[in-house]
Amino acid sequence: MDGVKVTVLVGGVGGARFLQGVLAAAAPGDAIRAVVNVGDDIWLHGLRVCPDLDTCMYTLGAGIDTERGWGRAKETWSVREELEAYGADPTWFGLGDRDVATHLVRTRMLRAGYPLSQVTAALCDRWSPGVELIPASDDRIETHVVVDDPSDGSRRAIHFQEWWVRHRAALPAHSFASVGREQATACPAALAAIADADVVLVAPSNPVVSIHTIVDVPAMRPALSAAPGRVVGVSPIVDGHAVRGMAEACLAAVDVPVSAEGVGRWYGARTTGGLLDGWLVAPGDGAEVPGVEVREVPLMMTDPDATAAMVRAAYDLAGVRGAERSRTVDGS
Repeated sequence: MDGVKVTVLVGGVGGARFLQGVLAAAAPGDAIRAVVNVGDDIWLHGLRVCPDLDTCMYTLGAGIDTERGWGRAKETWSVREELEAYGADPTWFGLGDRDVATHLVRTRMLRAGYPLSQVTAALCDRWSPGVELIPASDDRIETHVVVDDPSDGSRRAIHFQEWWVRHRAALPAHSFASVGREQATACPAALAAIADADVVLVAPSNPVVSIHTIVDVPAMRPALSAAPGRVVGVSPIVDGHAVRGMAEACLAAVDVPVSAEGVGRWYGARTTGGLLDGWLVAPGDGAEVPGVEVREVPLMMTDPDATAAMVRAAYDLAGVRGAERSRTVDGS
């Protein structure tokens, strides 16, 4: 039996854990590709740091710090301590000793002229994540946040990482900007993964700074519109709250209600120029999204098996018979 070709739009810790469920639900022959957000990427101390790509790679390669959900397991912090001793800014973003090695290799390859997609593939040779990790773009795209400067109240833009890590999203965001997006192009491998997908899944990642940043890369939205398979999203909002992270602050900045219905309507129906054909929401989070088929299923990613059940529900909604296929593999 031919495998299912599934492409997943992901970002951050929630996206990485969702990919664990996609792997757990996989049958022999399935091809799993993940188009990963690059808007969080940043240059720090001369190194190119790609948080979402690395979180996916470490999580799927069993190298993640499971308690934090990001960074390397058994990490040490000598480099960070020495940088702080020198007063080398920024001191609010910690680079772990093990993690630095990844950034060193990436930066060396980028400066040698390799595109980010090839660099990512080379890094993944070590980790064998079981999923093809594809950056949304090989070009430099960085999310910036417009805030009021706490020192004088003037309005200015800061990098998303400074807003997220240093200020913990406590500074009210007026808007978001994808710096470099207009000059960028979508990664060819990402477009190809969408063009031949039997189903495209939208992970329960941050809707604004992860999913929307991917979709807004030039050529990405037309590719999704023309995708032959159905596009099914999973709500990151359960019972009026973000399951993880600080998505509420991001949604407030773009005037989107913090609800499964609010996010679903913001994504919109693919038939009217939006993103979705189907939308999975948590039990009790009944949502009406015009033009989109909505189903209620448990959405808490407590472990890979629970997440795999979500993925099977998405496959069923997409009509790719993922539930039946997975049962033949796991014996249930």
